[in-house]
Amino acid sequence: MNGFKLSRRSFLKTMGAVACTAPFFTRNLISAPPSGRVRYAAFGSANMARSDINSIISHPNVDFIATADVDSGYLASIKKDLAGKCPNLKVYADYRELLEKEKDLDCVSVTTPDHCHAVMAMSAMQKGLHVYCQKPLTHDIYEARTLAKFAAKKNLVTQMGIQIHSEGVYRSTVKLIQSGIIGKIKEAYSWCGNRHWGSNDPRPTGSDPIPSTLNWDLWLNTASERPFVNEIYHPSNWRKVQDFGTGIFGDMGCHIFDPVFKALGLTAPISVRSEGPRPNDYFWGLKTEMLYIFPGTPYTAEDTIKVHWYDGPGERPPKEIMEMVPNMPALGSIFIGEKGVLVIPHIAAPVVYMKEGDKYVEFEDDDELKRLSLPSLNHWHQFVDGVMGKGKTSAGFDYSGPLTEAVLLGSIACKFPKTTLSWDASRMKFDLKEATKLVERKYRKGWDVKGL
Repeated sequence: MNGFKLSRRSFLKTMGAVACTAPFFTRNLISAPPSGRVRYAAFGSANMARSDINSIISHPNVDFIATADVDSGYLASIKKDLAGKCPNLKVYADYRELLEKEKDLDCVSVTTPDHCHAVMAMSAMQKGLHVYCQKPLTHDIYEARTLAKFAAKKNLVTQMGIQIHSEGVYRSTVKLIQSGIIGKIKEAYSWCGNRHWGSNDPRPTGSDPIPSTLNWDLWLNTASERPFVNEIYHPSNWRKVQDFGTGIFGDMGCHIFDPVFKALGLTAPISVRSEGPRPNDYFWGLKTEMLYIFPGTPYTAEDTIKVHWYDGPGERPPKEIMEMVPNMPALGSIFIGEKGVLVIPHIAAPVVYMKEGDKYVEFEDDDELKRLSLPSLNHWHQFVDGVMGKGKTSAGFDYSGPLTEAVLLGSIACKFPKTTLSWDASRMKFDLKEATKLVERKYRKGWDVKGL
């Protein structure tokens, strides 16, 4: 998202400035590549994967060695497009073959359907490779916990692909909230009301010819076998299928929920409750309404705090929340504090309103806003710099693992509507046995990975 324009005074200009230098933390325990060059491979080569590749190889110290993709058409395309910059790029259909044959890699990126993230990331980390993985970190809660623990144990550099996390608008939101500009936070609401990844349709029947470029078995990866059906899976509709994606909540929740999670210093929730309709057994639903109860933090007004989530076309918080201040965005969050409120659109500058009597008036102290602003950082270059031993990533698995867990708890709760599910994070168990069964899934035979 680097380079998007902001229009709100000098404060916003400061936040929009992209800083491509190394972050200001130092990691002393990582051994930098001896050549000073980072040898990189990608799992996935098109669409969002191509975006991640282009951003990572824009770092001057990266050598793009190989990529794996289940679609030979995508492989041919990237090979052609990067012929001038990466003439020796090797391509593979199976990421496992890439890992077996490419012995001198330093890091990989994983930008594939959600159900592949954990096995690919773990396979790479077990070979000592640093990992950049797209959001959500994993398809299941158990996978997220396991990846985070393994990365910490092996002292690996990691980063989840929530690139807006490193933008000035999100970083400054965190600083504004933690500065206490609107006081302690009493409640927070997040929403994504202009799109969805769901369907009320039943499980598809029949089959269609598998495209000549697609290795369907490799695409299925850990998921159970099923016929290929046009317009349901490859290349993008997989997000709405429960076995492959995590719905709009898993997709956009990791973005929009991120500044709330970070600003409030949240940990694992105490409970989660779905107020929306139950999805069917194959697709995610068309809308979601979720209530989390989190333990209080130094930034919250009480011992616990309510955090609300809404998604689906037209879905928003209650009218009284949406009418607190003018120009509420279609996607974003609002923090309700003791002294005022802060609105953070997705994606634009945060706006602070202070309470004056029964109204909220926009805060216009430019000097104070500027003081509390932060510049943008390059999310992908943070990762490369970390691999080189020059900095620390801001969305490593130590942070993005718990964030993903919190989001995925909602994906489970939506299957038990109108039921408050208490969550024991230390044991990864709900107080409802049927819900606990969904914390971890079984992989298709032949796709198990040691440690998962």
